[in-house]
Amino acid sequence: MKALMDLVRELSFVRTAGSAAEKKAAELIMGEIGRIAEETGREDIRGEYMTFRIPDAEVRKCSVRAAGRELPCVPYLRSGNIEGEYGLVYLDGASEIDFAGLGSLEGKAVLLNGLTDEDVYKRLVEHKASAFLTMQGKYYFSEEEASLYPRRLREHFTRNGVIPGFTITAADALRLVQEETDRVWLTLEQEETEPESRNVSAVIEGTDLKEESIVLTAHYDSVPVGTGSWDNATGAVALLAIFRHFAAHPARRTLRFLWCGSEELGLLGSKAYVEQKKELLDKIGFCFNFDMCGTALGANRIMVTGEKELHTFVEQYCKIACYSGDIKAGVHSSDSAPFCDNGIPAVGLGRGTSTAEIHTIHDLLPSLSEKEMCRNAEFAVRMIGDVANAAVLPVKKGMSEDMKKELDKYFHRDKEKRVGAVI
Repeated sequence: MKALMDLVRELSFVRTAGSAAEKKAAELIMGEIGRIAEETGREDIRGEYMTFRIPDAEVRKCSVRAAGRELPCVPYLRSGNIEGEYGLVYLDGASEIDFAGLGSLEGKAVLLNGLTDEDVYKRLVEHKASAFLTMQGKYYFSEEEASLYPRRLREHFTRNGVIPGFTITAADALRLVQEETDRVWLTLEQEETEPESRNVSAVIEGTDLKEESIVLTAHYDSVPVGTGSWDNATGAVALLAIFRHFAAHPARRTLRFLWCGSEELGLLGSKAYVEQKKELLDKIGFCFNFDMCGTALGANRIMVTGEKELHTFVEQYCKIACYSGDIKAGVHSSDSAPFCDNGIPAVGLGRGTSTAEIHTIHDLLPSLSEKEMCRNAEFAVRMIGDVANAAVLPVKKGMSEDMKKELDKYFHRDKEKRVGAVI
C-alpha cells in the first residue's frame, strides 16, 4: 500500500457532494479496496457502491448590489428565488428583543452576523422578511480569504418557511453598516435538483463471532473551497489503512467499513446507510468514526457518544495504550451520529489544532504529517482490534438519557418525535 500521505495527496481535490469529482474520489477509494484485497489474498472481499439522491440546486443567477457596487456573494441553496430592490436592516443579535419593535419585515432584507439558530430563522419567517444576508470571514479578509461558498438551507429551517438567502464577505457587511446603506438589489434564480451521491462499503467477515459486527466510518467528500486534505482525506485514508490491517488479520467480529459521501451536506451518506441497511442495525454493536487526523501540530481528539461507562472505558484504554488525547462526551457532528441515533455507541477518533483550518481555502496538505497519520491509524487498529476480538463487547448498546437529549437537539426534534430505532 502507498504511504498514507501519498493517498491523502491523491484525494486532495475539491469533491463536493453529488459532483463528478466526488464520484472520482469514490472510485479512488474503490480502487484501493481492490488492491488491498488482491495484496492480502482476500478474494472474498469486495467493495460496493451504495447510491442515494441528495437535495441540491442549480444556480442560474445570484447577485447583491448595494450603493452602486456589485458585492461578491453566494446563495443559500434551495432557499427560493427573488429579484428586486429591498430595504436593508441589520440585526446584530437577532434576538427576540431585536425583533420586538420591528413589526413586519415584508419588503426588507435582514443582514445577520450568522444563521445557525432555528429560532432566529423562525423570527424571520414570522416577521415576513423578504430575504436575509449572512457574512463570512473577518472584516480584513479579501473575497478569496473569506472562502465564500454556497450552503444549503437545511430542512429544519425550511419546515418553517422558505426565505431567499445570500452570504457576503464580512468586509462588505462592515461597509454596508458603517455607510448606513438602507437599500439592496437582490437577484437569485435557482432550480432544485437531486443529484446522485454514493457511499463506498466493504465487509471483512468475522472469524467466529461473525453475526456481531462493528461499523467503521469516514466521509470522503469536501466543501467547495480548499482541497479537503485534513477534512477529510485524512480520515478516509486512515480508514483504508485500518481496512488493510484487518484484511490481513481478520477479527472475531465482522467489520463493516463505510466511506460516506455527502457528509458536508448534513451527514447524508451515513443517514442513507442506516436507512438502506435497517436490517443490520440490531447486529452492529459499536461504531468507530474517523474525521480529521494526522496534523503535525495539535492534540489527539476522541469524541465519545454512549453511556457513561464508554467514556470510562476510553479513558482507561488510553492509559493502557499510552495514547494522550482530549476526550469529550457528546454527539460528534460527523457520520457516527446517525448510528448513535439508533442506539449504537460510538468513538470518534481524530487529531487537530487551531493552526489548521477546515471549510476554508487553507485546508491544504502542509499542516499534515505522515508520522502522526501513522500514529493515529496504529492506535485505531489496536483499539478496534481489542474491541472486535473481545469475549464480550466492553460496553452495552444504548444511550444515556442526557445523550438522548443531545441527539434530539442535534437532529432538531422534540423528545416525543424521536425516530431512532433502539435508543
